[in-house]
Amino acid sequence: MDIIYLGHSSFRLKGKSTSLVTDPFDKDMLGLKYPKIEADIVTISHDHQDHNVTSAVENVHKVVDGPGEYEILGVSIIGLSTFHDDKKGELRGKNTIYVIEIDGLRIAHLGDLGHKLTESKLSDIGTIDILMIPVGGIYTIEPTIAANITRGIEPSVTIPMHYFNPDLNEETFGKLAKVETFLSEVGLTVERMKKLSVKSGNLSEEKKVVVLEI
Repeated sequence: MDIIYLGHSSFRLKGKSTSLVTDPFDKDMLGLKYPKIEADIVTISHDHQDHNVTSAVENVHKVVDGPGEYEILGVSIIGLSTFHDDKKGELRGKNTIYVIEIDGLRIAHLGDLGHKLTESKLSDIGTIDILMIPVGGIYTIEPTIAANITRGIEPSVTIPMHYFNPDLNEETFGKLAKVETFLSEVGLTVERMKKLSVKSGNLSEEKKVVVLEI
């Protein structure tokens, strides 16, 4: 499976026979370009413009936009209900965590998670190979909490998302923490690359963070 970073919380996962895009965004709102891209499946963590623009993805077979269990084109998806803030959704509403199983790999995309995870929720998430976690704070969990959640899930690979980028709309996203803050907090080996290519059963025993370039 190949994973590329489209920016913010949006990734494209390309398996042997199925492709999936997470949280496509409004390029005008963010200030980031969004590439012309196709995918069989799109997952939406919550209904905000920087995460829900399904029209930005072409030839979509199915959009998944909430909690539940789904089987689509050989891909298993479990949506777990969480919140976009630490006030049980009073400030920013609900958020969906997705656990995606494709080509024998289990990927967790935490969306705009805004709070710590209970032991029960960590149990629901289960064993994860690749974790996509917001680390920029302000609208989501702070870097310290993100590092603690990473240690709680213990994925083989952690991919940070939703952090400061100088190309983002400064008025809305200028106060997000830089990815380096999370990297310092989590204390794992860091690799930077344009694309992550992984196979089931071929992950290193050493846990690491992969920072993907847009």
